[in-house]
Amino acid sequence: MTNKFNSNKKWDLILESGKIENNYFKDLWLYRELFYILSWRDLKVRYKQTILGATWSIIRPVLTTIIFTIVFSKIAKLQNPGNAPYILMVFAGMLPWQFFSNALSESSGSLIGNSNLITKVYFPRLIVPASSVITSFVDFLISFFILIMMMIIFNFLPNWQIIFLPLFVLMVFLLAFGAGLYLTALNVKYRDFRYIIPFIIQFGLYITPVGFSSNIINEKWKLVYELNPMVGVINGFRWCILGDEISTSSILISLIITAFILIFGFRYFRKMEKTFADNI
Repeated sequence: MTNKFNSNKKWDLILESGKIENNYFKDLWLYRELFYILSWRDLKVRYKQTILGATWSIIRPVLTTIIFTIVFSKIAKLQNPGNAPYILMVFAGMLPWQFFSNALSESSGSLIGNSNLITKVYFPRLIVPASSVITSFVDFLISFFILIMMMIIFNFLPNWQIIFLPLFVLMVFLLAFGAGLYLTALNVKYRDFRYIIPFIIQFGLYITPVGFSSNIINEKWKLVYELNPMVGVINGFRWCILGDEISTSSILISLIITAFILIFGFRYFRKMEKTFADNI
Protein backbone atom coordinates (compact mmCIF):
# COMPACT_ATOMS: atom_id res chain seq x y z
CA MET A 1 0.00 0.00 0.00
CA THR A 2 1.51 3.24 -1.06
CA ASN A 3 1.05 6.57 0.65
CA LYS A 4 -0.06 9.16 -1.87
CA PHE A 5 1.08 11.97 0.43
CA ASN A 6 4.71 12.91 0.31
CA SER A 7 5.86 13.34 3.90
CA ASN A 8 9.00 15.12 2.72
CA LYS A 9 7.07 17.87 0.96
CA LYS A 10 7.76 21.30 2.43
CA TRP A 11 5.20 24.04 2.92
CA ASP A 12 6.08 27.71 3.02
CA LEU A 13 4.06 29.97 5.28
CA ILE A 14 4.38 33.59 4.23
CA LEU A 15 3.19 36.42 6.46
CA GLU A 16 2.77 39.73 4.70
CA SER A 17 2.19 42.97 6.53
CA GLY A 18 -1.17 44.48 5.59
CA LYS A 19 -2.26 41.43 3.56
CA ILE A 20 -5.51 41.05 5.50
CA GLU A 21 -6.26 44.74 5.08
CA ASN A 22 -5.74 44.60 1.33
CA ASN A 23 -7.87 41.47 0.92
CA TYR A 24 -10.71 42.53 3.22
CA PHE A 25 -13.30 43.18 0.53
CA LYS A 26 -12.17 40.05 -1.31
CA ASP A 27 -12.77 38.10 1.90
CA LEU A 28 -16.27 39.57 2.12
CA TRP A 29 -17.02 38.02 -1.25
CA LEU A 30 -15.37 34.69 -0.37
CA TYR A 31 -17.45 34.45 2.83
CA ARG A 32 -20.72 35.39 1.12
CA GLU A 33 -22.22 31.99 1.92
CA LEU A 34 -21.79 32.72 5.63
CA PHE A 35 -23.68 35.96 5.04
CA TYR A 36 -26.57 34.00 3.51
CA ILE A 37 -26.53 31.47 6.37
CA LEU A 38 -26.58 34.11 9.10
CA SER A 39 -29.35 36.08 7.37
CA TRP A 40 -31.49 32.97 6.93
CA ARG A 41 -30.84 31.88 10.52
CA ASP A 42 -31.90 35.30 11.86
CA LEU A 43 -35.08 35.14 9.78
CA LYS A 44 -35.98 31.70 11.14
CA VAL A 45 -35.30 32.43 14.81
CA ARG A 46 -36.76 35.97 14.95
CA TYR A 47 -40.32 34.78 15.54
CA LYS A 48 -39.54 31.25 16.66
CA GLN A 49 -41.84 29.89 19.40
CA THR A 50 -44.29 32.76 18.93
CA ILE A 51 -47.97 32.05 18.36
CA LEU A 52 -48.41 34.52 15.52
CA GLY A 53 -44.94 34.05 14.03
CA ALA A 54 -44.01 36.36 11.15
CA THR A 55 -47.43 38.03 11.44
CA TRP A 56 -45.82 40.28 14.07
CA SER A 57 -43.97 42.05 11.25
CA ILE A 58 -47.41 43.17 10.05
CA ILE A 59 -49.15 43.72 13.38
CA ARG A 60 -46.53 46.07 14.89
CA PRO A 61 -46.47 48.76 12.17
CA VAL A 62 -50.24 48.56 11.64
CA LEU A 63 -51.05 48.99 15.34
CA THR A 64 -48.51 51.80 15.70
CA THR A 65 -49.99 53.53 12.64
CA ILE A 66 -53.52 53.30 14.05
CA ILE A 67 -52.41 54.73 17.41
CA PHE A 68 -50.49 57.58 15.79
CA THR A 69 -53.42 58.38 13.52
CA ILE A 70 -55.80 58.60 16.48
CA VAL A 71 -53.42 60.68 18.61
CA PHE A 72 -52.27 63.16 15.97
CA SER A 73 -55.33 63.33 13.72
CA LYS A 74 -58.29 62.87 16.07
CA ILE A 75 -56.92 64.20 19.37
CA ALA A 76 -54.28 66.75 18.29
CA LYS A 77 -56.41 67.72 15.25
CA LEU A 78 -53.44 67.79 12.86
CA GLN A 79 -54.12 67.63 9.14
CA ASN A 80 -52.27 66.11 6.24
CA PRO A 81 -51.26 68.94 3.87
CA GLY A 82 -51.48 66.51 0.94
CA ASN A 83 -54.41 64.70 -0.64
CA ALA A 84 -53.85 61.29 0.93
CA PRO A 85 -55.80 60.06 3.98
CA TYR A 86 -53.99 60.74 7.25
CA ILE A 87 -53.49 57.04 7.97
CA LEU A 88 -51.64 56.62 4.66
CA MET A 89 -49.39 59.56 5.51
CA VAL A 90 -48.53 57.97 8.85
CA PHE A 91 -47.90 54.53 7.37
CA ALA A 92 -45.68 55.98 4.62
CA GLY A 93 -43.57 57.54 7.38
CA MET A 94 -43.73 54.41 9.52
CA LEU A 95 -42.17 52.26 6.77
CA PRO A 96 -38.66 53.77 6.74
CA TRP A 97 -38.67 54.45 10.49
CA GLN A 98 -39.63 50.87 11.37
CA PHE A 99 -36.88 49.56 9.10
CA PHE A 100 -34.29 51.96 10.52
CA SER A 101 -35.17 51.31 14.17
CA ASN A 102 -35.33 47.52 13.75
CA ALA A 103 -32.05 47.41 11.81
CA LEU A 104 -30.32 49.62 14.37
CA SER A 105 -31.59 47.55 17.29
CA GLU A 106 -30.73 44.19 15.72
CA SER A 107 -27.32 45.14 14.29
CA SER A 108 -26.13 46.92 17.45
CA GLY A 109 -26.29 43.67 19.44
CA SER A 110 -25.37 41.30 16.62
CA LEU A 111 -21.71 40.82 17.56
CA ILE A 112 -22.55 40.07 21.18
CA GLY A 113 -25.20 37.60 20.06
CA ASN A 114 -22.65 35.77 17.87
CA SER A 115 -19.79 35.81 20.37
CA ASN A 116 -19.18 32.05 20.14
CA LEU A 117 -18.68 32.26 16.40
CA ILE A 118 -16.46 35.35 16.57
CA THR A 119 -14.07 33.92 19.16
CA LYS A 120 -13.49 30.64 17.30
CA VAL A 121 -13.05 31.31 13.59
CA TYR A 122 -11.87 34.10 11.33
CA PHE A 123 -14.22 35.81 8.91
CA PRO A 124 -14.90 39.47 8.13
CA ARG A 125 -16.93 40.64 11.14
CA LEU A 126 -18.78 43.08 8.90
CA ILE A 127 -20.91 40.15 7.76
CA VAL A 128 -22.64 39.87 11.15
CA PRO A 129 -24.26 43.35 11.39
CA ALA A 130 -24.90 43.32 7.63
CA SER A 131 -26.98 40.13 7.95
CA SER A 132 -29.03 41.76 10.73
CA VAL A 133 -29.83 44.73 8.49
CA ILE A 134 -30.92 42.39 5.69
CA THR A 135 -33.22 40.57 8.10
CA SER A 136 -34.89 43.86 9.02
CA PHE A 137 -35.18 44.68 5.33
CA VAL A 138 -37.36 41.58 4.85
CA ASP A 139 -39.78 42.97 7.44
CA PHE A 140 -39.73 46.25 5.50
CA LEU A 141 -40.76 44.46 2.30
CA ILE A 142 -43.65 42.78 4.11
CA SER A 143 -44.81 46.12 5.51
CA PHE A 144 -44.53 47.68 2.05
CA PHE A 145 -46.97 45.07 0.77
CA ILE A 146 -49.40 46.19 3.48
CA LEU A 147 -49.03 49.78 2.24
CA ILE A 148 -49.97 48.66 -1.26
CA MET A 149 -53.09 46.96 0.11
CA MET A 150 -54.03 50.12 2.04
CA MET A 151 -53.62 52.25 -1.07
CA ILE A 152 -55.94 49.90 -2.96
CA ILE A 153 -58.52 50.09 -0.16
CA PHE A 154 -58.43 53.91 -0.10
CA ASN A 155 -58.34 54.01 -3.93
CA PHE A 156 -55.17 56.10 -3.88
CA LEU A 157 -52.67 55.79 -6.72
CA PRO A 158 -49.08 57.08 -6.55
CA ASN A 159 -47.77 59.64 -9.02
CA TRP A 160 -44.72 59.44 -11.30
CA GLN A 161 -42.42 60.21 -8.34
CA ILE A 162 -42.72 56.57 -7.26
CA ILE A 163 -39.84 55.73 -9.61
CA PHE A 164 -37.45 57.50 -7.20
CA LEU A 165 -38.49 55.39 -4.21
CA PRO A 166 -35.57 52.89 -4.53
CA LEU A 167 -33.15 55.81 -4.01
CA PHE A 168 -34.70 56.64 -0.63
CA VAL A 169 -34.84 52.95 0.29
CA LEU A 170 -31.10 52.77 -0.42
CA MET A 171 -30.57 55.91 1.65
CA VAL A 172 -32.30 54.52 4.76
CA PHE A 173 -30.50 51.18 4.24
CA LEU A 174 -27.07 52.85 4.20
CA LEU A 175 -28.00 55.09 7.14
CA ALA A 176 -29.09 52.10 9.24
CA PHE A 177 -26.03 50.11 8.20
CA GLY A 178 -23.56 52.89 9.00
CA ALA A 179 -25.13 53.72 12.36
CA GLY A 180 -25.38 50.01 13.15
CA LEU A 181 -21.67 49.48 12.48
CA TYR A 182 -20.72 52.28 14.84
CA LEU A 183 -23.08 51.23 17.64
CA THR A 184 -22.26 47.52 17.45
CA ALA A 185 -18.53 48.35 17.78
CA LEU A 186 -19.29 50.55 20.78
CA ASN A 187 -21.53 47.87 22.26
CA VAL A 188 -18.69 45.35 22.24
CA LYS A 189 -16.38 47.68 24.15
CA TYR A 190 -18.94 49.41 26.37
CA ARG A 191 -21.83 47.13 27.31
CA ASP A 192 -23.79 50.10 28.70
CA PHE A 193 -24.89 50.88 25.15
CA ARG A 194 -27.34 47.97 25.15
CA TYR A 195 -29.39 50.05 27.59
CA ILE A 196 -28.81 53.35 25.78
CA ILE A 197 -29.78 52.19 22.27
CA PRO A 198 -33.50 51.52 23.06
CA PHE A 199 -33.68 55.02 24.57
CA ILE A 200 -32.09 56.52 21.45
CA ILE A 201 -34.64 54.75 19.24
CA GLN A 202 -37.57 55.79 21.44
CA PHE A 203 -36.38 59.40 21.57
CA GLY A 204 -35.81 59.43 17.82
CA LEU A 205 -39.41 58.44 17.20
CA TYR A 206 -40.65 61.66 18.80
CA ILE A 207 -38.31 63.98 16.88
CA THR A 208 -38.95 62.28 13.52
CA PRO A 209 -42.04 63.11 11.42
CA VAL A 210 -43.63 59.67 11.61
CA GLY A 211 -47.03 60.63 13.02
CA PHE A 212 -47.09 64.18 11.65
CA SER A 213 -46.02 66.23 8.64
CA SER A 214 -42.82 68.26 8.57
CA ASN A 215 -44.90 71.27 7.53
CA ILE A 216 -45.96 71.91 11.13
CA ILE A 217 -42.37 72.73 12.15
CA ASN A 218 -41.70 76.43 12.62
CA GLU A 219 -39.36 77.90 10.01
CA LYS A 220 -37.08 79.15 12.80
CA TRP A 221 -36.30 75.57 13.82
CA LYS A 222 -36.40 73.97 10.36
CA LEU A 223 -32.62 73.75 9.88
CA VAL A 224 -32.02 72.20 13.32
CA TYR A 225 -34.93 69.84 12.77
CA GLU A 226 -33.58 68.70 9.40
CA LEU A 227 -30.24 67.70 10.97
CA ASN A 228 -32.09 64.50 11.83
CA PRO A 229 -31.25 62.45 8.70
CA MET A 230 -34.49 60.48 8.96
CA VAL A 231 -36.45 63.69 8.29
CA GLY A 232 -35.25 63.85 4.69
CA VAL A 233 -35.76 60.10 4.24
CA ILE A 234 -39.37 60.17 5.45
CA ASN A 235 -40.13 63.32 3.47
CA GLY A 236 -38.70 61.55 0.44
CA PHE A 237 -40.86 58.48 1.01
CA ARG A 238 -44.00 60.61 1.27
CA TRP A 239 -43.05 62.55 -1.83
CA CYS A 240 -42.56 59.34 -3.82
CA ILE A 241 -45.60 57.46 -2.51
CA LEU A 242 -48.15 60.20 -1.75
CA GLY A 243 -46.96 63.11 -3.87
CA ASP A 244 -46.48 65.41 -0.84
CA GLU A 245 -44.37 68.54 -1.08
CA ILE A 246 -40.68 68.02 -0.45
CA SER A 247 -37.94 70.19 0.98
CA THR A 248 -34.82 70.00 -1.15
CA SER A 249 -32.68 71.13 1.78
CA SER A 250 -33.85 68.23 3.96
CA ILE A 251 -32.90 65.74 1.24
CA LEU A 252 -29.44 67.25 0.74
CA ILE A 253 -28.77 67.38 4.48
CA SER A 254 -29.88 63.76 4.85
CA LEU A 255 -27.61 62.67 1.99
CA ILE A 256 -24.60 64.43 3.50
CA ILE A 257 -25.21 63.10 7.02
CA THR A 258 -25.92 59.58 5.72
CA ALA A 259 -22.64 59.56 3.79
CA PHE A 260 -20.76 60.82 6.86
CA ILE A 261 -22.34 58.23 9.18
CA LEU A 262 -21.67 55.41 6.71
CA ILE A 263 -17.99 56.32 6.25
CA PHE A 264 -17.40 57.09 9.92
CA GLY A 265 -19.23 53.95 11.06
CA PHE A 266 -17.28 51.75 8.66
CA ARG A 267 -13.90 53.24 9.61
CA TYR A 268 -14.61 52.94 13.34
CA PHE A 269 -15.82 49.36 12.92
CA ARG A 270 -12.67 48.40 11.01
CA LYS A 271 -10.51 50.11 13.62
CA MET A 272 -12.12 48.15 16.46
CA GLU A 273 -12.53 44.88 14.55
CA LYS A 274 -9.16 43.50 15.65
CA THR A 275 -10.17 43.71 19.32
CA PHE A 276 -13.66 42.16 19.05
CA ALA A 277 -12.59 38.62 19.93
CA ASP A 278 -10.69 39.84 23.02
CA ASN A 279 -13.42 42.16 24.30
CA ILE A 280 -16.27 39.72 23.76
